[in-house]
Amino acid sequence: MANVSWDNADRMRDECGIFAIFGHPDAAALAALGLHALQHRGQESAGIVTYDGSHFNTHRALGLVGDIFGSEKVMTRLKGDTAVGHVRYSTTGGTLFRNVQPLFAEFAFGGLAMAHNGNLTNTWALRRALVDRGSIFQSTADSEVLIHLIATSTYSGVIDRFVDALNSVVGAYSLVALTDDAVIGMRDPLGVRPLVLGTLDGAHILASESCALDIIGAHHVRDVKPGEIIVIDRRGVQSLSPFAAADSRFCIFEYIYFARPDSLVEGINVYQARKRIGAELAAENPVDADICVAVPDSGTPAAIGYADAASIPFEIGIVRNHYVGRTFIEPGEQIRHLGVKLKHNANRAYVEGKRVVLVDDSIVRGTTSTKIVEMMRNAGAAEVHMRVASPPISDPCFYGVDTPDKDDLLAAGMDIPAMQEFIGVDSLAYLSIEGLYRALGEDGRHDEPQYCDACLSGAYPIALVDHDDGDAPAQLSLLAEQA
Repeated sequence: MANVSWDNADRMRDECGIFAIFGHPDAAALAALGLHALQHRGQESAGIVTYDGSHFNTHRALGLVGDIFGSEKVMTRLKGDTAVGHVRYSTTGGTLFRNVQPLFAEFAFGGLAMAHNGNLTNTWALRRALVDRGSIFQSTADSEVLIHLIATSTYSGVIDRFVDALNSVVGAYSLVALTDDAVIGMRDPLGVRPLVLGTLDGAHILASESCALDIIGAHHVRDVKPGEIIVIDRRGVQSLSPFAAADSRFCIFEYIYFARPDSLVEGINVYQARKRIGAELAAENPVDADICVAVPDSGTPAAIGYADAASIPFEIGIVRNHYVGRTFIEPGEQIRHLGVKLKHNANRAYVEGKRVVLVDDSIVRGTTSTKIVEMMRNAGAAEVHMRVASPPISDPCFYGVDTPDKDDLLAAGMDIPAMQEFIGVDSLAYLSIEGLYRALGEDGRHDEPQYCDACLSGAYPIALVDHDDGDAPAQLSLLAEQA
């Protein structure tokens, strides 16, 4: 069957979502619910590993959380009061069963299950060295590099092995791991990828976003700090800081698009942040218009903020079909042309004859924007003015977000007038990077940025070891193809 979400190539693909719980009799069920709340971060595969005091129990599969863990037969096999889980969209490695996480391995100290959100930027260099030393890889995921580094470490304790392994890697990551007596969580020293700590009925939880705590009624305690290692066992919660202190570079695109709007991220409510982003966009780029329309659903909070600040009515001018997934229809040329209409439809009664401000969170390739603008024209819009609630995406991400190559990014090859003509709008304007920082409570972007905004600025805060090795990207692609 063919997947009809053909506009997905024109989006920044979500990264991955991770969840871990220690000390609850319904650990597997709570992990499945937590992963369901994190489904937006990865829709290709999901997995849960539990520990019941004597055995590790695993279920992993390609597909969505509800389909994979909706069976009582599956859930009854996942015994134990500790669990780690993962939802995945592949950034390194292909969409294959052997790349589905959590990854599991047996060590001298016992079993270890690990789930990873992010991307190591020296994967190929490490993998090559490990293979030369005799390591045999079972997947093409960069996460397996960490497994082998832990296995080959000369330290004895699990935590010491983790620290030793992490001292060898370069990249952005949040990790959760399950051993036979603990759950471990950690963030990279710059804190690029998110991780939060929560509690429920005496159990402790780690998750990518606070929305995963909300769904199970857990209490949000705090964000895990950049470079912090959290160890949860029968004695409680221990915090370790084994790495040199560094200024945080949290991913700014979490606020623009990735995080769920109801999540609290680094102390900021995402929905409120997106409304402030829309208000800044209106202040910087006003236009005479009759209505403000969001490109749903990710553009909605910014559009509401824009409409409020500009005193323009916000209307549901585009209706999204939430039930588009798979179809028996083969994606021939005519069906491909209708791809956007299968997901979005103009609300003609509110669009016809109106000057429309169309607000979207971002533009990647621009192909979907072109089709949506055409749809608004066909619905009778008198004018279509596009406002984008982020600065132009000019550079690819190497830290756990799947983005097109730089040559395929619209803003990398065109200036604003050229993009305006390509998309077919009467005017086009983006939020400035200074406006974005103001919306997030900063007084502007300093010489040293407070966030990782590399996709908007080209200023990469973490070394791109594999990218700078001209042979590495081709080799990593070959590995994925061979898999």
